[in-house]
Amino acid sequence: MLSENTIRIVKEITPVVAANAETITRRFYERMFEVNPEVKVFFNQSHQHTGGQQKALAGAICAYFTHIDNPGVLLPAVELIAQKHCSLGIQAEHYPIVGANLLAAIKDVMGEAATEEILGAVEEAYGFLADIFISREKDIYRDQALVPGGWNGTRTFVVSRKVPECDCVTSFYLKPKDGGELPAFKPGQYITVHIDHPVTPTSPRNYSLSDRWREPHYRISVKREESLQADAPGGLISNHLHDEIQEGDCIELGPPCGEFTLDPTEKVAEPIVFLAGGIGVTPLLSMAKSLLKAQPNAEVVFVQAARNSASQAFANELKTLAESSPGLKLRTIYDAPLPDDLASGKCDETGLLTKELIAEWTPVGTARYFFCGPKPFMNLVHSALSEMGVADHRLQYEFFGPKQELVPA
Repeated sequence: MLSENTIRIVKEITPVVAANAETITRRFYERMFEVNPEVKVFFNQSHQHTGGQQKALAGAICAYFTHIDNPGVLLPAVELIAQKHCSLGIQAEHYPIVGANLLAAIKDVMGEAATEEILGAVEEAYGFLADIFISREKDIYRDQALVPGGWNGTRTFVVSRKVPECDCVTSFYLKPKDGGELPAFKPGQYITVHIDHPVTPTSPRNYSLSDRWREPHYRISVKREESLQADAPGGLISNHLHDEIQEGDCIELGPPCGEFTLDPTEKVAEPIVFLAGGIGVTPLLSMAKSLLKAQPNAEVVFVQAARNSASQAFANELKTLAESSPGLKLRTIYDAPLPDDLASGKCDETGLLTKELIAEWTPVGTARYFFCGPKPFMNLVHSALSEMGVADHRLQYEFFGPKQELVPA
């Protein structure tokens, strides 16, 4: 347990740390990549360039410091991060590297205000949290290795099929090269793709598994990522997969990870609503297909928001699913429709998904909601559901970044 003195000091410095959190995390990453370049491989440099990684870490530090006297509040966040760490292969020996550079960054930014007493308290608090992560990640690695067909690290897979889903999304069907057993995954989980990029060394990438569980293959469906901003590179791995990886090629994969999941075997007692924005459709499609395979009469609403019919992935797959699932209702909305999209019935509405449409299309009072998509979509959905009084325990979502960024749009 943390000492009372450490808890007191951390609580006292929290406002100052919060005010300088992003400055501290920017300095942290600069220093760590300079002093310990071996860890750079774990970080998506596009997120570094845009500041997303720095904001996420700043939010995590502020959340931990705020709840230093009640760390149990943070257990859901710990699970999310631990799963992410295991997907990248983070090990116990990496934690001292992070701790040393974090303390140095705090000292660099806070200057003389970072006394030995304060740094000692932060070091103790970091060590306490690191031990929680190390313990949980040890269990995750063990479970991955023990499941039938499971593995740690990477395993070679062959691309058995490559299928365009729309103008910007392509699916890759993957089978183990060794012909061995394929471990079951939980619908909603992701796998990690390790690519030795021929030009620019880069970190592994996580892609949601987009097909039903217990199939003889894994499937990922990858959106070709354009540059996030004018001076940032496009998606190195997504473009490499689209342009260079062909059927018959081999790629290295890490085992399934992630805590944004649905258990298809659990009898559903209430309607299930999936709200998908853009490429956020992938984990939700896996959930819906798996659930409806196990429980064809389950009451399910699947709402998909896309740009238009050219960029909507899985339109035909969802229609086929609806034909065999009497309890499934599909709704589609395009925010940049092509001229005949609405008139031809390819979508139900145009514009952005709104609180009014969610209320019209879904059973707000009784449903459990699963949603995933880009940040503006997540803001809209989270805000709308909160305003309609949907309790937090009926909301599950995949969002990469601090939860506090989900603010009213």
